[in-house]
Amino acid sequence: MSIDWTEYSTGNFYDELIAEDCSPREPATRLVNYLGSLSTAEINKRKEMAESTIQEMGVSFTVYTEEGNIDRAWPFDIIPRTISASHWEKTAKGLKQRLKALNMFINDLYHEQEIIKDGVIPAEIVLKSKNFRPECVGVTPPHGVWANICGTDLVRDLDGQFYVLEDNLRVPSGVSYMIENREITKRVLPELFSKDSILPVNNYPAHLFDMLASLSPRDIPQPEIVVLTPGIFNSAYFEHAFLAQQMGAELVEGSDLVVEDDDCVYMKTISGLEQVDVIYRRIDDEFLDPETFREDSMLGVPGLMRAWKAGNVALANAPGAGVADDKVVYAYVPDIIRYYLQEEPLLPNVETFLCSDPEQRQYVLENLDKLVVKPANESGGYGMLVGPHSTKKEQEQFATLISKNPRNYIAQPTLSLSTAPTLCGSTPEPRHLDLRPFILQGKNLFVTTGGLTRVAMKKGSLVVNSSQGGGSKDTWIVEEKR
Repeated sequence: MSIDWTEYSTGNFYDELIAEDCSPREPATRLVNYLGSLSTAEINKRKEMAESTIQEMGVSFTVYTEEGNIDRAWPFDIIPRTISASHWEKTAKGLKQRLKALNMFINDLYHEQEIIKDGVIPAEIVLKSKNFRPECVGVTPPHGVWANICGTDLVRDLDGQFYVLEDNLRVPSGVSYMIENREITKRVLPELFSKDSILPVNNYPAHLFDMLASLSPRDIPQPEIVVLTPGIFNSAYFEHAFLAQQMGAELVEGSDLVVEDDDCVYMKTISGLEQVDVIYRRIDDEFLDPETFREDSMLGVPGLMRAWKAGNVALANAPGAGVADDKVVYAYVPDIIRYYLQEEPLLPNVETFLCSDPEQRQYVLENLDKLVVKPANESGGYGMLVGPHSTKKEQEQFATLISKNPRNYIAQPTLSLSTAPTLCGSTPEPRHLDLRPFILQGKNLFVTTGGLTRVAMKKGSLVVNSSQGGGSKDTWIVEEKR
């Protein structure tokens, strides 16, 4: 038997591949027809091929549990998600607009704070953010750009329109899995790459390298670029090692670097000290430099902030960029775009209620069973309340948390997240998903062709994070036939 798409039910959601009448959407036509031609045995064979490829390539991620850290093989579904190139072109423009405005916002906050003086955003929203770094006031990174790498989470609602769910501007992760997903899919469905115009994603490391090189304080042909990792026990260590290898950059830990009396950063090598120009850091602000932030940090480099402020080394992302990686600030991004760019936002936000506002807080408290409540600065899907799937006890606990610290919480409607066919056994069933494209900004702006698609593997679940049982798919941006 093969897949019978007439048996596939999209339910009351927008499905990325299959329309309400069970016909394939245009970008997915060839994919859907091809999958429908495969027997159950052939589909199972492709699934097994994907699993063995993941093992062979060593694609893994780490889950933190009470019992300890567990390394797991990357959870992957072989049915790709498809998006038309024309739709993606508009989305990419919106992502570039958003990051450009956010970087202007961050730069303003650490200098004149004109946006606060003009009453666009309240001072307490920004200055009380746990990610606002007074140590960064007065500093101007290369090109005035603080967030050089951004992972923006997008979702599609019932109308098929992309909405921005959140911006990840501190240490965004996941891009290596986007690239590996493509490599796995090329092995599993090679026939479809021979004819379809599926746009590539493997150029990301080259664009990342060029962007980092554009930040170098020294005008030299080959600046020394390093990737700073917390080490092998970090959940994203696979990605740190992957990107360093792909860029031809050194992978270092804090103990491999030293700041000398000239306020320059040097890497310890067997040939002696070698000056470092750019550090792609995968360590949170508070662990970067024990002289400036946490004194007990064993992950950072003493004196690193001194070297950065002196302009002798570039840090990507710059310390302090996380002030805009705040779900309360997120609510103001449309106004931020209008303020700095005098443009209307090309990508809409999800409707957001600020618990710091008394009227909005009252609405949230009265509708906890219908809303999704999020803390301002958590990531990975932790610390959330998904109202429709919560208990009365959980709702009461969140009501207490919100009342104690209203600044720390926002709420959003429970979206009808789009779905895509996902293999459950040998049968495709709809599962909810999101998308994390990556945007680079240095001298120029660049957006990945698609991004990392994360999918909730449990029926009805809206939680797509791998650490909480989610999986992933390859994302195809498909050029339409001319």
